[in-house]
Amino acid sequence: MAATVMSIPQFTGLKASPLASGSIQNMAVARPMRKKGKGALGARCGFIGSSTNLIMVTSTTLMLFAGRFGLAPSANKKSTAGLKLEARDSGLQTGDPAGFTLADTLACGTVGHIIGVGVVLGLKNLGAI
Repeated sequence: MAATVMSIPQFTGLKASPLASGSIQNMAVARPMRKKGKGALGARCGFIGSSTNLIMVTSTTLMLFAGRFGLAPSANKKSTAGLKLEARDSGLQTGDPAGFTLADTLACGTVGHIIGVGVVLGLKNLGAI
């Protein structure tokens, strides 16, 4: 009875190229430098006044302003079905007179960043940035 043996490709690994003198110093020189690209979503934020930076700061600031002054839902102001804001006691303690908590700061900052990234990527896609 003859057994059929299938050949399975085998990986033997990458082999190091032989060094001329075999010293450790040549190993560091033998590796080429890899060029770092920006990728598909690379944004230029070279300085503080860049358009990307201004968009991110503005969107985050506006969202924090809206949350702090009652224009957006927060932990102490819930939204109803008619999108009206009602005051409620969340049980979270804060030193802010308006009741803006740490959770509100993090949530509004996150939403502001999400809006800013959407604006930056949209303008980048249009070629305006």
